[in-house]
Amino acid sequence: MSDVTLDVNGETHTLDVDSSTPLLYVLRNDLGLRGPRFGCGLSQCGACTVLVDGVARRSCTLPVSRVDGEITTLEGLSGDGELHPVQQAWIDDQVPQCGYCQNGQILTAKALLDRNPNPTDEEIRQGMNGVLCRCMTYYRIQAAVRHAADAMAADASGSGPAREEVIR
Repeated sequence: MSDVTLDVNGETHTLDVDSSTPLLYVLRNDLGLRGPRFGCGLSQCGACTVLVDGVARRSCTLPVSRVDGEITTLEGLSGDGELHPVQQAWIDDQVPQCGYCQNGQILTAKALLDRNPNPTDEEIRQGMNGVLCRCMTYYRIQAAVRHAADAMAADASGSGPAREEVIR
C-alpha cells in the first residue's frame, strides 16, 4: 500500500491504496462516486469512462499510479446547480433507456465536443463508437451530441438556446 494523490472533480484526495488498483475501484469504493460503472473490465464497453485532463479514459484498467491529471467523473460535470449542456441534451432528447452506459456516453461526448465543437454526424459516430449501448439508442445519442454542440455554441456566442424544444 502507498499514498496516492488524485485530483477528482476539483478536490484533492490522498488515499492509502495499492498503486496497481484500477482507478474505477478507487473512485467507486474509496470515494463513493457512482458515475463510472464496471461493465466489462477490459476497457471495451466504456461504462467506466472518466475524463483525465479532458481526455476520455477507461478507468477499469487504468492503475491509479498511472493517473496524472485532473479527473472528472459524471458527478463533476455540472456546476453551480446547472447541468452541463451534454447532460441537459441527454434529458431533452430522452437518450437513456436502461442507463447503464450513460456515464461513458456523456463523458465521451463531452471530450468529443471539447476537441471538436461542431462535429459532423460522421465525426459524432466515429467519436462515440467506443462506448457500447445495449439498448441501441445510438440515433438518440447522435442527436443529443448534435444538440449539445448547438447549445454549447449558443452559450459561447451569448445568443441563448440554439434550438427550439421538441416535445417527443
